[in-house]
Amino acid sequence: MRIAIGTAPRGRVALVDPDEPARPLAVVAPDELPGTVAELEQQRPRWVWSDVRRWYPALLAAGVRVERCHDLLLAGAIVEGSADVVAARAADDEPRPRWLAAAPNLAGDDGVAAAAAAPATAARATALFEFDEFEGFDDDAVAPAEFDVGGDSASASTSSPGASAGLAAASDELAGEVPVEAVVAEYLRQMRLVEASARPRAMRLLLAAESAGALIGVELQAAGLPWNRAVHEAVLERELGPKPKPGWKPARMEALALEVRAALEQPTVNLDSQVELLRALRRAGIQVASTAKWELREHDHPAITPLLAYKRLARLLSANGWSWLDEWIVDGRFRPDYVPGGTATGRWATSGGGALQLPKNVRAAVVADPGWKLVVADAAQLEPRVLAGLARDEALAGAARGTDLYRGIVDAGVVETRDQAKVAILGAMYGATTGDSGRLVPRLARAYPRAMALVDRAAAVGERGGRVTTNLGRSSPPPPASWRQTQARASDPEATAVDERRARSVAREWGRFTRNFVVQGSAAEWALCWMAALRTRLSALPPSYTRAPRSGTAFAEVPHLVYFLHDEIIVHTPADRADEVAAAVLECAASSGRLLFGDFPVDFPLELAVVDSYAMAEG
Repeated sequence: MRIAIGTAPRGRVALVDPDEPARPLAVVAPDELPGTVAELEQQRPRWVWSDVRRWYPALLAAGVRVERCHDLLLAGAIVEGSADVVAARAADDEPRPRWLAAAPNLAGDDGVAAAAAAPATAARATALFEFDEFEGFDDDAVAPAEFDVGGDSASASTSSPGASAGLAAASDELAGEVPVEAVVAEYLRQMRLVEASARPRAMRLLLAAESAGALIGVELQAAGLPWNRAVHEAVLERELGPKPKPGWKPARMEALALEVRAALEQPTVNLDSQVELLRALRRAGIQVASTAKWELREHDHPAITPLLAYKRLARLLSANGWSWLDEWIVDGRFRPDYVPGGTATGRWATSGGGALQLPKNVRAAVVADPGWKLVVADAAQLEPRVLAGLARDEALAGAARGTDLYRGIVDAGVVETRDQAKVAILGAMYGATTGDSGRLVPRLARAYPRAMALVDRAAAVGERGGRVTTNLGRSSPPPPASWRQTQARASDPEATAVDERRARSVAREWGRFTRNFVVQGSAAEWALCWMAALRTRLSALPPSYTRAPRSGTAFAEVPHLVYFLHDEIIVHTPADRADEVAAAVLECAASSGRLLFGDFPVDFPLELAVVDSYAMAEG
């Protein structure tokens, strides 16, 4: 069952079955919507709406959760950009609606290539993966995606690294008040494109997983990450000294600044100005091109050590200092604004708060409520394992089975040390050609030819300006216009040697992007399936007598997700449910691997801890 939600005349909200839009199930005032949704949710529908961020927060505030949905904004971005849907888009007469037309300008994290998806193995799949037409994956129904060398630049988003807030902006500006008739029309258009796509079952799963991620993103913000302000303040005072007066630097930073200025013999230099600091360093005989930490460490000068210490404290102060604490920690919770699908590969971003960059010393402030625990789980070496599954490389999967993957590569005799194995694998996925990586990658190519061939092929496609596609169907954006202009200049009869070198350089750079896009994008899909399955498992647990009221009505009595970082999650759970939750986390990781890669023997072990504080999980 599907129920579409959209606006109706006179400020009301309409709920309709997309198959019978002329007969509304209900037309209600906005304040009546939570009760109506709660009643209809008993039928376990898939809610269809313009944007989860428009509708779901008010439902959660009223204590109403929904099991599954279809987010038109997120799904539309995938469908419009997927190479799997190129032919279907060309044959469909109905254009993308204006309210969805300015697709978010997704860019740059990395990731895509496709392997055959595989059978769903559970007798009853999680609700996320239940479709009226869905009978599970099989190798005949979901063939591997082929790399698209030509590209579909007219319909895909542009791609310069770093536009992570584009989706949030598009959501706020475009998909706000959409009439229910338009919601139904766009949903039916998207479903036509999905059914006519190259791999409809994979695409259906991707859209369901992406929409589940949208629900989770809103829920993470609503529940909040438990945060102990006193612990955080103690960390700041230990690192920086007492809280300074407004406009003053902390005492330890002032002391370090004096030490740096004395060593440079320039008592007035502003260490917070990169231009001034760079000039001062050069005047002192320290010939650097930037003030980057890695470059400063290459120089032996009395100013370097205190300067590096100053920069570390300055980062802590600006990113997670007292001002951050006042702005972001409210009622014992950190509630960042997550942006699911906020990068080109499908990895998440955040709009403010820095949730994806919490430094280790600050993590001590993430403390479970009394009577509750944190279940912290990190997928070990996720991307290399996904690469093994994508490429169906049994040798690489074997090296990872039941053990540390890097240690397995050493035990296989490919390299001598674990550090070498890590450098080689990362070099292969990110396209390193020099240094230790460049020296070690050829050994991997001999030991794991299928895996290395996959990323090499993805890079070659990118170097030609083509696009690659993830396991389930998300495609990389085409190179920007400047890239194509550079290639055109190099092909001109009057091109210089400089033009040709520049063209080769930017081609290799884009090839490195597509090389990693394949793996990282498919890893993001695994993480979405993992979280979605776990969310369903957690919501089925009975309420606990030990409450966490600051988590809100919808989450105060049940285990719930509170944090996500690419391949790491935290669940806040009543202490008496912690073992059950930990088991569910492990089982959902394994089932997500089977869902995406079938019976191919690649495993996805977790580093898991049940703790009182996030910092304790790192020990």
